[in-house]
Amino acid sequence: MTSSTQDIAIVGIGMHPFGRHDGVSGRQQGVHAARAALRDAGIIWPDIEFAVGGSAAAGPPDTMVSDLGLTGVPFVNVSNGCATGGTALLTAMAAISSGAVRNAMAVGFDKHPRGAFNADPASHGIGAWYGETGMMLTTQFFALKIQRYLHEHGIESGVLARIAEKAYRNGAQNPNAWRTQTVTAEEIAASPMLSDPLTKLMFCSPGEGGVALVLCAAEDASKYPGTPVFLRSAVMKTRQFGSFEVFSPWLSPERGSSPSEDAARAAFEEAGVDPADVDVAQIQDTESGAELMHMAETGLCKHGEQEALLARGGTEIGGELPINTDGGCIANGEPIGASGLRQIYENVLQLRGAAGPRQVPGEPRTAFSHVYGAPGVSACTVMTR
Repeated sequence: MTSSTQDIAIVGIGMHPFGRHDGVSGRQQGVHAARAALRDAGIIWPDIEFAVGGSAAAGPPDTMVSDLGLTGVPFVNVSNGCATGGTALLTAMAAISSGAVRNAMAVGFDKHPRGAFNADPASHGIGAWYGETGMMLTTQFFALKIQRYLHEHGIESGVLARIAEKAYRNGAQNPNAWRTQTVTAEEIAASPMLSDPLTKLMFCSPGEGGVALVLCAAEDASKYPGTPVFLRSAVMKTRQFGSFEVFSPWLSPERGSSPSEDAARAAFEEAGVDPADVDVAQIQDTESGAELMHMAETGLCKHGEQEALLARGGTEIGGELPINTDGGCIANGEPIGASGLRQIYENVLQLRGAAGPRQVPGEPRTAFSHVYGAPGVSACTVMTR
């Protein structure tokens, strides 16, 4: 799935802080984000011509109209695993690209129960045996995948703690993050082992939060008061034969490309941008091993180069390739409906030069985002000032 984005701008962004918010529903967090995005765009809810919302565990987003206003606006609900936010964005963009509307809102929110995600094998077309072996617990899958990856590319497992350390350090500079305390690599490595080589503090957690974006046709961007950011491409892909993915792990004699590789390649081609031109990137870091693998799968570096890149501080905010400048999923948690839109929110701030203490220096012009989730789906975007 792709969307023609040459004529689309993001002119409003809003966010409800991520974390745990007792007494505040997921829908209320989405409404908070939507109102903030409207203020940022300098418009009101009746001005919105089309809306798309995503939520996995907090109810249908179209019920937000009870709070925002009963204007009769077309409002589509979407749910697509960790790509839910990306799906909402693509759907809103497609409505504008088609010429049916001039503006749209994409919004995502969630409020997950405490504890790990409790997925049902049957809902994914998998036999009960898969859950009985413990593989529906995603910590097991990600541990198997990163063990294999480290072995194949000769990377030391110590990099995993350093990646998580960066996430907490960046999160400490983000007022909307859940985890805002720095944690050292030594503390991360010494935290309880969940699935070797991944410790407790290397993982993100299900959480709560909301994000909303206001999009418009590019020629209308000057009608809005803020600094527009332009979407150059947005692509979503599912797994191909032979790929090894969460809730669909298997080893085939024919090893296929991952959906992350396919989506990123297509996004860069559609945008006419080389991965080397990216000034700031937000990529899926369900755990620190995911960030390590996705750096290369998306083409931001070559496989096996990550260890040297990390050692010289290349992925830090002031480095050559800043990654997950807001702390990523590790510091923010993962409310599924909002997580992918959080990445877009952060990239808009960075391209506007409005990210405060975590602002990437040098006036970044090109940003990239990537999400990945079960059962093997990825969505990527390329954005420019």
